[in-house]
Amino acid sequence: MAKNAHVRHSGDGTAFWMLNGLYEIKASSEETGGAVTVVEMTLPEGMGPPPHTHPGTESVYVIEGTLRYHIADETFEGGPGSFFHIPEGTWERFEPTSTVRILVTYAPGGIEAFFAEAGEPAQRRELPPMSDTPPDVEGLIEIGKRHGIQMRPMPGA
Repeated sequence: MAKNAHVRHSGDGTAFWMLNGLYEIKASSEETGGAVTVVEMTLPEGMGPPPHTHPGTESVYVIEGTLRYHIADETFEGGPGSFFHIPEGTWERFEPTSTVRILVTYAPGGIEAFFAEAGEPAQRRELPPMSDTPPDVEGLIEIGKRHGIQMRPMPGA
C-alpha cells in the first residue's frame, strides 16, 4: 500500500453513540495527516444536532433516508444522493425526517475528539437503545467550546 494511504472496511475503526445515533469514524485526523475527518452517521428520525458552527468546512452526502438541512437562513430537503457543503463558521443544523445514513467530511480534521468526549464508545455497530431523557444540550455546548465548535440550544427550546 502507498505510504499514507488509508483503507477502512465496514465495521472497522472507532464508533461512538451520541444523540441516539451511531457515529463511525472512517478516517481520523491522525490517519489523514490532519487534512480531514470522515464520519459515517446513522441517525434516527428527529435526532439531529443542535444549531452549530465548525472551525472548518463540513460536507455531507446522504446515503439513505431523508433530512431537512438548515444552513444559515435557508432550509433544504435532502434524500439519497443529496450533497451539502457548509463553509467554515456558518450556522447549521439538520433534522433527520426518517432514519438517515450520511457520510460527513470535515476539513481540516480533528472533530473526532469532540465525538469521543461528547459520545460514548458504541457497543455495537447499530443505533443505541433510544434514550428516554432529552439530550444534554448545555453539556454539548460546553464540550463544543473546547473543540472550537459553537452551539446554540435547539430552536423553541
